[in-house]
Amino acid sequence: MRKIPGPPPPSLPELVRAEDRLTFVYVERCVVHRDANAITAMDDRGTVHIPAAGLGALLLGPGTRITHQAMVLIGQSGATAVWVGERGVRCYAHGRSLARSSRLLEAQAELVTNTRSRLAVARRMYGMRFPGEDVEGLTMQQLRGREGARVRRTYREHSARTGVEWKRRDYNVEDFASGDRVNQALSAANTSLYGVVHAVIVALGCSPGLGFVHTGHELSFVYDIADLYKAEISIPVAFEVAASPTEDIPADARRAVRDRLHDGKLLERCVRDVRRLLLTDDDSPADALPDADVVYLWDEADDPVASGSGYGTDF
Repeated sequence: MRKIPGPPPPSLPELVRAEDRLTFVYVERCVVHRDANAITAMDDRGTVHIPAAGLGALLLGPGTRITHQAMVLIGQSGATAVWVGERGVRCYAHGRSLARSSRLLEAQAELVTNTRSRLAVARRMYGMRFPGEDVEGLTMQQLRGREGARVRRTYREHSARTGVEWKRRDYNVEDFASGDRVNQALSAANTSLYGVVHAVIVALGCSPGLGFVHTGHELSFVYDIADLYKAEISIPVAFEVAASPTEDIPADARRAVRDRLHDGKLLERCVRDVRRLLLTDDDSPADALPDADVVYLWDEADDPVASGSGYGTDF
């Protein structure tokens, strides 16, 4: 058999765990290619090499061209490619999951399709935002009301801290420039946060579209998880950027979010939170990302059976 050209894909042990990866890299007005197992970004200033195996999300901004080989490497490395722009979140592709098990995905699907378990997960999500408060027994309407009050209070606090006037969250996805400075900064900061969270969700093998609080959108679960961190990451960043004299609000907001995430602790926390929400106390988190490729056959009367065997006896 003729040898397949090009460098071999990275093996599973060579890939970096989702919680240990570089959160995201944003590029624009450049050509993205590959050099062995590194992603390269080239413009008139030179070429930058980015180790693909340790990358969480590659955010492709305006004027970016990416080669087929670069996308192949991103997929092989379990990273996420997200095309983004100033008009909001655009997610057109993602890489191969780091997970070799569908356990988290199956748990997510089971929980979201049962009203009682879905509400329980939603309560746990709100509980993470209200430390020390008892959210058990609250309806979704009550939870939304409490969350709305918390977010409004957060906006007012950062408005007072930075001196930036706050009216309300107001943005038009078709006209980014129509928003005031703080709303533009919020949109740009949230976009970066969504990219990081989306990368973690995909890497763990979960579905970005099966949300518990949000629903009906391909990124519903991304919005669910990102909402856990907005009050401490994207909201304060947006007010600080809006208070600065910058004329390039989207770029400065992205860089500010990057600086907030440089220590990698959000990735660890995000992985831990997703597992905590989807797995029961009896499940082992380590089982969510096994190293071996194991495929079973579903059986309606018993536990899954091994694949790769013939079970017929009449031929």
